[in-house]
Amino acid sequence: ASYAASLTDRPVKGMLTGPVTILAWSFVRDDQPLAQTANQVALALRAEVADLQDSGIGIIQVDEPALRELLPLRRADQAAYLDWSVRAFRLATSSAAARTQVHTHLCYSEFSEVIDAIDGLDADVTSIEAARSRMEILPAIRAAGFVRQIGPGVYDIHSPRVPSVEEITELLTAAVAAVPARQLWVNPDCGLKTRRYEETTAALTNLVAATRTVRAGLGQPSSVTVGVR
Repeated sequence: ASYAASLTDRPVKGMLTGPVTILAWSFVRDDQPLAQTANQVALALRAEVADLQDSGIGIIQVDEPALRELLPLRRADQAAYLDWSVRAFRLATSSAAARTQVHTHLCYSEFSEVIDAIDGLDADVTSIEAARSRMEILPAIRAAGFVRQIGPGVYDIHSPRVPSVEEITELLTAAVAAVPARQLWVNPDCGLKTRRYEETTAALTNLVAATRTVRAGLGQPSSVTVGVR
């Protein structure tokens, strides 16, 4: 991480998988409550966060794409699950200093069902997949009075199709109408490892152009830094 940061004057994010997602996508011991295992994993992640921070990384992303995935089907069990899952995330990120920016990411799901838990994660910035759904998460964000910074995705990275400037501009315009511009981040839906370089370069070029168009419409500076994982 230190070496990567030494190669650029731009911010470099440290990347980790959150405790709930690690449990969801692993073979987990069943001789103790899942919440206890989540806390044990969170303590290991807490040390990783501290190591990244000590290495000079000022932005650390702890992904929890499976937060909604593990939500129990029985409504009577959901509150307890959301309580311990949020606590595990906050334990994992509790070694981050005030100067360190904590990010998280969530994949497609019924976000409106867990919007309060997303807020409870206390991440500085939350990025969520939203391009394919045409920003259907926006009403829930607005209704919840979400006050943290948020990046609803504007580029569907699951497809080789390159979105046009006009398409991204339309999504960003909808986002700005629902979320104050000061809270809004511009980002792809998710990571880019499934895409080829030529696709990615073209899509991100359009993303930056669309961002400049929307910023100009808001009377904001046109310089753009795009966050990518």
